[in-house]
Amino acid sequence: MNILLSFLGSTLDRHGRGKRRWEVWRPSVALAMQEDIVFDEYYLIHSTAHAALAREVMDDIVAVSPGTKLIPEIINFKDAWDFVEVYAALYDLSRRLDFRPDEHRYFIHITTGTHVAQICLFLLNESRHLPGELIQTMPSRANTAAGSYALINLDLSKYDLLAKRFAIERQNDLDFLKSGIATRNRRFNALIETIERVMLRSTEPLLLTGPTGAGKSQLARRIYELKKLNRLMTGAFVEVNCATLRGDMAMATLFGHTKGAFTGATAARPGLLKTADNGILFLDEIGELGLDEQAMLLRAIEEKTFFPVGSDREERSSFQLICGTNKDLAAAVREGRFRDDLLARVNLWHFQLPGLADRREDIEPNLDYELDKFSRKTGQRVSLNKEARARLLRHALSPDTPWRGNFRELNAMMTRMATLAPDGRIDAATVDDELARHTSEPADDDEARFAELLGVDYVKRFDRFDLAQLAEVLRIAQTSSSLSDAGRKLFSATRRLKKTANDTDRLRKYLLRFHLTWDDVKK
Repeated sequence: MNILLSFLGSTLDRHGRGKRRWEVWRPSVALAMQEDIVFDEYYLIHSTAHAALAREVMDDIVAVSPGTKLIPEIINFKDAWDFVEVYAALYDLSRRLDFRPDEHRYFIHITTGTHVAQICLFLLNESRHLPGELIQTMPSRANTAAGSYALINLDLSKYDLLAKRFAIERQNDLDFLKSGIATRNRRFNALIETIERVMLRSTEPLLLTGPTGAGKSQLARRIYELKKLNRLMTGAFVEVNCATLRGDMAMATLFGHTKGAFTGATAARPGLLKTADNGILFLDEIGELGLDEQAMLLRAIEEKTFFPVGSDREERSSFQLICGTNKDLAAAVREGRFRDDLLARVNLWHFQLPGLADRREDIEPNLDYELDKFSRKTGQRVSLNKEARARLLRHALSPDTPWRGNFRELNAMMTRMATLAPDGRIDAATVDDELARHTSEPADDDEARFAELLGVDYVKRFDRFDLAQLAEVLRIAQTSSSLSDAGRKLFSATRRLKKTANDTDRLRKYLLRFHLTWDDVKK
């Protein structure tokens, strides 16, 4: 059987009176006048207020198609333009009707009814709550009462051109997230494909983990820019390194404050959460955030509300949160430094970015990307000659090159060589000078290690004296089998003189001064 579901056209179906009504196009009647399709059952949706018109239309349908069974469906909307009300009523109708797509052929008429009703019919058809084919009617040029009709097939797989366009658009999105770099690492490419799907369908928090310099901050910004291009958000991209948020100012920076809330608060400030309204808030090194700030952040994520410092009035902000960290947040939870409920909330979408050493096949395309970026920034075109490229790649791809600074380290190397390149062309001599520098400065290892463990702004927060001492502790830790073994080596003199009771506890407390654990330094 052919079964039709249609709204009464309270305006279009009223055209013409008396015998003249057969001279004008009326969509509900016109459907029954088609020569190549006959409907066995015809569900006509209308309100009580239009009952008289519905009876007239149904009589005319029977007149032109005697074999059609008319079934009136009365739905009285308080507001026919209220999307929620209309969708709910049609959803209820779909659950009430006994659809059997395997036995009957169904048609959903989307010409009549309000635009809201037509949209709801489309959505319920797409979700298969109202199964069948969408059918649309229209008047003909000959101005006959029957007009014409068209079936709308939503199976995009049958439309090669559309399918290709969607595929091209998706590939463009993936390239955008990768900054246009033709990456070759299968694990990274698969990760980017997953992020692209999540980004288009979800506004839940994202957690980006990975070593310092792996590209977490750049990826977060590209996610925002792609969402903006796809018209998925209208707000700003707000980024902050949580390692820089210290003391009382951390709360005020994140959540804002009123005038006079504390000494120095000469004017009210909205805070980063409010600034990110309808946009993205990227909290880099979220593991450095204090427990009080974590509690307020959790409430802001779940309820979209928070209290600025010094205010008793709630503020609202609807933002998507992206978190970045190179720390083990699960370990931080066990040590009481991170809330387990916040971790559960931000860990819904967790993406681990591999370091450069694990993506060596992507080094060569990144060389070209760095050179292009340098050229755009300086306006000077720089290239690598063949011999220079071969020498640089031999070093870069060697398993003996650790790449502790990851892409930040690669960027520094390429920037130095591009700046020093004679006549805008990096030659073998320039590469040799850079590689000599790269392999002969042990301090570079310390810098990369400090950046990974303490955050990229560590030089602003720790004295050189403290860093020199920490560097020795880290070197001893690398050759020690356990925390107690490292403690015995580091405090051997005071141990012999029996000036300390517990070397293990002493070393643990020393590391805590830098917010580090034994697991952190042993990774």
